[in-house]
Amino acid sequence: MARHYPPGFTYQDFAPMFKGEFFDASKWAELFHKSGARYVILTSKHHDGFALYPSHRSFSWNSCEVGLKQDIVGLLSKAVRHVGLKFGVYHSLFEWFNPIYMEDKRNNFSTKYYTETKLWPDLVQLIIDYKPSVLWADGDWEAHDAYWKSTDFLAWLYNESPVKDEIVVNDRWGIGIPCKHGDFYNCADRYNPGKLQLHKWENAFTIDKKSWGFRKTMAFNDTLTMKEILYQVVSTVSCGGNVLINVGPTPYGTIPLIFQERLISLGEWLRLNGEAIYGSSPWLHQNDRNNSNVWYTCTKDVRYPTTKADSEKIILNIFAIFIVWPKENKLSLNDITSYIEKDSYKIELLGNEGVLNWDIKDGVTNVRLPDKAIVLSKYAWVLKFTPE
Repeated sequence: MARHYPPGFTYQDFAPMFKGEFFDASKWAELFHKSGARYVILTSKHHDGFALYPSHRSFSWNSCEVGLKQDIVGLLSKAVRHVGLKFGVYHSLFEWFNPIYMEDKRNNFSTKYYTETKLWPDLVQLIIDYKPSVLWADGDWEAHDAYWKSTDFLAWLYNESPVKDEIVVNDRWGIGIPCKHGDFYNCADRYNPGKLQLHKWENAFTIDKKSWGFRKTMAFNDTLTMKEILYQVVSTVSCGGNVLINVGPTPYGTIPLIFQERLISLGEWLRLNGEAIYGSSPWLHQNDRNNSNVWYTCTKDVRYPTTKADSEKIILNIFAIFIVWPKENKLSLNDITSYIEKDSYKIELLGNEGVLNWDIKDGVTNVRLPDKAIVLSKYAWVLKFTPE
């Protein structure tokens, strides 16, 4: 700060510099649609308290009154829904600089001035004005849920709000709440346990390995490769989770080109292989014990697609998704063997025509793949097992 800004420059002085002059909600929505996303979460307010909508309780500290002077939440919610995606909002419960919150904190949270005069009105306004499908809470870790009045707010949200029949929330509502209560669990940033969870969950991770926001100093090697991104997607979905992929936009209102490239590449992969991702269920096994580069999903003809398939549920297809192309074009699998040897199965490589040859030897299924040079998928590949 001392090197780059004048003496006395404060955090609040950044707000007029936030011009967002090239922000185009339609272009953002088009990019997210091309990425294969099904829902979009916008940070409506982070820990600094600056709101990207005309908050009735953030005077001169919101995007409509200072800086770019636009209702970002409103513009993006319309654009995202226009392309057929669900829209949700992230909202930080606490605020670093808010004197009312700081007073409650000094009182060991025995008072709720901030909760009642700022947080609650902001949350209610967000729900009523924008009707999000997802409310993603954060910034809860300094106080218990009683201070945040979480149960009171959620009771209103589920019983009286205009989104009561659709809204889902995560698990960040106070000390001790994460990974215990919520429609879906985040548990921690970049949470990926690598095994099947008993409750619906979400892996929120960043393409920039070091930050959730935009960094001027971000180097090429600081970003996840497509192989690393697909590992997160595939391993998460195999274990019953969703992915929420973070991209930090610039102060000009644009998405950095390297993030755009990653999202578009992901969308291209999903157009070829999405059958193994969208609407899929965790299979009886997740990560193959013979080949750690292979993850399984399946489809079944029952409700609750994210619950683990059991022997009583009819499995329509099994998918084996592999991150590393095997040597000599032969993929060896263990966990699938006992299932396909009982019945007649055909095996296909998604994105390529034709049925593949395979055999079982010593309890291992060996699938003969086509030459990699003629395979359409670039970063990860999917075998589809279908009973005949």
